[in-house]
Amino acid sequence: MRVRQLGILALPVLVLVPAPRPGCAQGKGSDQDKQAIAKNAEAFVEAFHKGDAKALAAFFTADADYTDQTGNLMKGRKAIENAFHSFFAENKGLKMSVTSASLRFLTPDVAVEDGTTEVFAPDGSPPSSARYTIVHVKTDSQWRLGSVREAVSAPASNYRQLRGLEWAVGDWVSEPGKGVVDRVTLEWTVNKNFLIGHFSKFHGNTAVGSIEQRIAWDPLAKRIRSWAFDETGGFGEGSWTQDGKSWQVKSTIVLPDGKKATGTLTLRPVDADTIVLQGTDRTVDGNPVPDSKEIKLKRVQ
Repeated sequence: MRVRQLGILALPVLVLVPAPRPGCAQGKGSDQDKQAIAKNAEAFVEAFHKGDAKALAAFFTADADYTDQTGNLMKGRKAIENAFHSFFAENKGLKMSVTSASLRFLTPDVAVEDGTTEVFAPDGSPPSSARYTIVHVKTDSQWRLGSVREAVSAPASNYRQLRGLEWAVGDWVSEPGKGVVDRVTLEWTVNKNFLIGHFSKFHGNTAVGSIEQRIAWDPLAKRIRSWAFDETGGFGEGSWTQDGKSWQVKSTIVLPDGKKATGTLTLRPVDADTIVLQGTDRTVDGNPVPDSKEIKLKRVQ
């Protein structure tokens, strides 16, 4: 079960953020004002956990505006309070956590907050998350919410670490050699956290072997790794390193009969539409195996 978003208010991601963590960017603002915003945040979260719509609405200015993730706009404290009432009537026991990215004071009476937030349902289902921008306004010596803007929080992606392989994304095919054609397809997953590879050999229209591979960024080892699965039952993993324009994949593979194989696959771009592959340093059960011939692949247009 995911937290339901009611009407025009996506309340699962409405927050008043806590004091910025150390290192967050800050403009000019007195310690007293920063502490006041932090205390408001603590009280806001407490009221949210209690499902107290009236107390939550009191944190907004009388003419506050709120825009949810879908772009729907609410205007005024009363409209926000009514939306909270409806929301909590159908959603019980929610918990909130927020991460502040920055707090900057535009003037002594106006501060802008950016960050991300998550709201957790009591059944343990994945949290609802979003990015937010809040304008805090000081009126009559009291800090209140003058404006709230939400946006869908994009899922985390390792694209930055994997983008060095983007040149290889696409469909590739070799020239026929003794009737055998090699085909390679490399594509991104939806959020670009992984690359998915398919390696196949064909004799005419008949497949004579295929391997599926998933390429990922390993945050512990701080390097690119891959996991491969052969249709015959073999499987293995590899570590990727870049050498100039080429990439080398040092792999360890368990063959279907239980023997251990090792080797290095080198991928080298010749131009935008040509790749060369070659396997070297190969062994099976510790016994050397001859290097493979270079395979030249052309991009399928």
